Amino acid sequence: MTFLPFLISGLGIGAVYALSGVGLVVLFRATGVLNFAFGAFGAIGAHCAWQLLEWKIPLAVAILAAVLVSTAISFLYGRIFAPMLSHRDTVVRAVGTLAPALVLIALMGIIWGELPRRLQFPTDQMFVSLFGVRLTYTRIIAILLAVVMVGAITLLLDRTRLGLDMRALANDRDLSAILGVRILYTETAAWVITGIFSGFAGLLLADLVRLQGTFLTLLVIPAIAAAILGQLRSLWETAVAGLLIGIAEAALTPVSWISPYRAAAPFIIALVAVTILGSTAKAVLKDR
Repeated sequence: MTFLPFLISGLGIGAVYALSGVGLVVLFRATGVLNFAFGAFGAIGAHCAWQLLEWKIPLAVAILAAVLVSTAISFLYGRIFAPMLSHRDTVVRAVGTLAPALVLIALMGIIWGELPRRLQFPTDQMFVSLFGVRLTYTRIIAILLAVVMVGAITLLLDRTRLGLDMRALANDRDLSAILGVRILYTETAAWVITGIFSGFAGLLLADLVRLQGTFLTLLVIPAIAAAILGQLRSLWETAVAGLLIGIAEAALTPVSWISPYRAAAPFIIALVAVTILGSTAKAVLKDR
């Protein structure tokens, strides 16, 4: 039995988990909100892309529309509803994001149903051989996109005024307001950024695995596991954790007695992460 093909295959899924985890961490660091609706934001964008492709709209337009839809919904929630919960407990703010998730799941079910589909990108048919294993261009794009977006967000946080404001909010929201940080503007920017991440993550997962509202919404589970392994702070540690979770999930595929349950791997990893790093995560949440 060789695990290599599955390990290489897991890189693509892991890159999506990395993107998602980083998107969650960026938002949490700036606003203190753990966004359970992240997967649903990406799912509705992916459904819009699929629909546009069915109408023979060019692929580039469909991809752009998907990211814009996910970002717009994230922006609206962050601008309208999130400020109403900004002074509530961290748990309350996190639970508050379940509302848009449930609404979007219902909306997707009404419009598109729950029949699983897949987005089909031209890059699915193009590949390179790595150690004798085919690695499609779609998976390569997912990996490169994860690296580029994490690098870009790191530069934004380290080199720009917006990044400085986000770091200030992460340390002390009330003090930041006194010092003149534009709280609503900064938090809205964080929601826009996480919306962009969710849009790309939804598109990639809809292609690599399947397009289904409930399934894509549950993408938030491995993303949260990656974020916790990154201690809800480090972008690069979160990205690496996401990659490893994807590889671990894929590595279970050839093991016949556990393969039917491999989808539970991110849940188990999340549970272990919470158990092992619980004290650290609790301290971070308490600081919020």
